[in-house]
Amino acid sequence: MENIIPPVDRELLLKELTDDKLIRKTNAGNNLIYILNNTNAPNVMREIGRLREITFRDAGGGTGLSIDLDEFDTGKHLFEQLIVWNPADREIVGGYRFLHGRFLSKDSDGKYHTPTFHLFRYSEKFVDEYLPYTIELGRSFVQPAYQPTNNIRKGMYSLDNIWDGLGAIILLYPDARYYFGKITMYPDYNRLARDLILFFMKKYFADEENLVSPIVPMPLDTDEETLKNAFPNDVYDKDYKLLIQQVRALGENIPPLVNAYMNLSSTMKFFGTAINTDFGLVEETGIIIKISDIYDMKIERHLTIPE
Repeated sequence: MENIIPPVDRELLLKELTDDKLIRKTNAGNNLIYILNNTNAPNVMREIGRLREITFRDAGGGTGLSIDLDEFDTGKHLFEQLIVWNPADREIVGGYRFLHGRFLSKDSDGKYHTPTFHLFRYSEKFVDEYLPYTIELGRSFVQPAYQPTNNIRKGMYSLDNIWDGLGAIILLYPDARYYFGKITMYPDYNRLARDLILFFMKKYFADEENLVSPIVPMPLDTDEETLKNAFPNDVYDKDYKLLIQQVRALGENIPPLVNAYMNLSSTMKFFGTAINTDFGLVEETGIIIKISDIYDMKIERHLTIPE
């Protein structure tokens, strides 16, 4: 396990956070949202990599390297980086990386240069009918200092600010129809609680079209009959309440991002789970959300840009 690099000098960050990269203000918290990449903001990229490694290690994952940067951050196949910046603290609150499917490239063997492709198998239908209209999201994080469990005052709007960023992307890419990406869970999370969450997602968000599937599916530890009995209803709201109760009884909470995605749209699709051996053996669950099906309340909240 390598020591994480020291913080990048704030003045270097401020020089790169120029107005041309500013996308919008957040709806709460007086923060700013920027979109940038390694080419136009290499110092900010280093700070993102530093904060991601701190965040993911703290949660039980991470690369184990001094900085979390890979080929999609600094190589030929760059993703864009969206960050929430706190101008008062001069700190990155959190962010994620993304790329529109029309900009994806593939090699001579037909392998797409994207983080999901080494864990998930794309169907022909997904490649033809979905991928060209898809925004792939990844490496979502909120640094520990801005997580509500660590600092309720600073963390109150952190995840909300991240969703404001998703709203900004919809406005920037009006042809996009889907958000596609992975939800991460960690090896130290209670196994039964994890299985309950994944079974619930499969029950209510099943991929009936077999669009995407894990190359090596992660098996659940709990027998299927036990999981079926945990959710005796065929009504989402009733079983969702049972899920919350049972997960809490096991000493866990539903991870905030998992909870947020499940309550973003009723038509979300669940693609199964794979273990990411390159990232601390975290468990990656593939999902896709149709943008036009996102609940109106969420659209109104995060597409409204303050003056």
